[in-house]
Amino acid sequence: MKTPTHPFQPDSAVLHVRRQIANYLVVGLTTLFAVAAMFFLGYLIVYVARLGIGSLNLNFFTQPPAPEGETGGGVLPAIEGTLVIVGIATAIGVPLGMFTGIYLSEFGRGHIAGVVRFMVDMLTGIPTIIFGLFIWTLIVVPQHHFSGLAGGLALSIIMIPTVARATEEVLRLVPKEMREGSVALGATESRTILRVVVPTAKSGIITGILLAVARVGGETAPLLMTAFGTNFARINIARPMDALPLRIYVSTLSPFAPDRTIAFAGAFVLMMLVLVTSFAVRWATGGFKQR
Repeated sequence: MKTPTHPFQPDSAVLHVRRQIANYLVVGLTTLFAVAAMFFLGYLIVYVARLGIGSLNLNFFTQPPAPEGETGGGVLPAIEGTLVIVGIATAIGVPLGMFTGIYLSEFGRGHIAGVVRFMVDMLTGIPTIIFGLFIWTLIVVPQHHFSGLAGGLALSIIMIPTVARATEEVLRLVPKEMREGSVALGATESRTILRVVVPTAKSGIITGILLAVARVGGETAPLLMTAFGTNFARINIARPMDALPLRIYVSTLSPFAPDRTIAFAGAFVLMMLVLVTSFAVRWATGGFKQR
């Protein structure tokens, strides 16, 4: 004898079909959007590579830029400047961001933590040219000249909120029992954080740092007001310094085709630098291991 169904509840078979359809729909949409995102990324890399890879040769990496409109030349000052400026930004921004994230995760309670968290979130949303204007007012104007140091300082401010929020989020994922176990064994709170919590979240913290480095590595607006750029190969952080985003920006404004080709080649090199660095660091920290 068939069991009578509830008048206000659908049949179980109908429910099962609905769940299956909803499941397939969600899986299909997420897969579709993931493939679409990868397609646009791949298309961007191929497009930039197609237009710029023809200019990649030994001179591109070892020579200064050629006069405007002439073929040849390279982006040696821009590559050196990018490494120096991003290095300065990383040396300043990563420790500040990491310790801010540790404070918010481990001690972030009360009004002071709320204010710090609000300020970090606010810094994340501020247009980056504002940081360039701030450093321009603070350093460039009093010194009466642009400098690589000013560019590095501007980029370091941009890195702080990204590293801080990434560090806070991954540290919150560390199980509470690990902290309690360390303290139960006699470790102090600071030793527990430095020897247990941070090493456990090391992979996530490094990923956050790489995201921050990749972000500032492509910044142009703050560098226009601080480092300014130059055609001369020099590693003097007290003088104007070139960078790949600046070189790409200047080259795209040129009416001559050889300069625009240099811009695409610079963009390709910049993408490859970020990509290779990300893969190398993740491999070195065990980020590709199966979990």
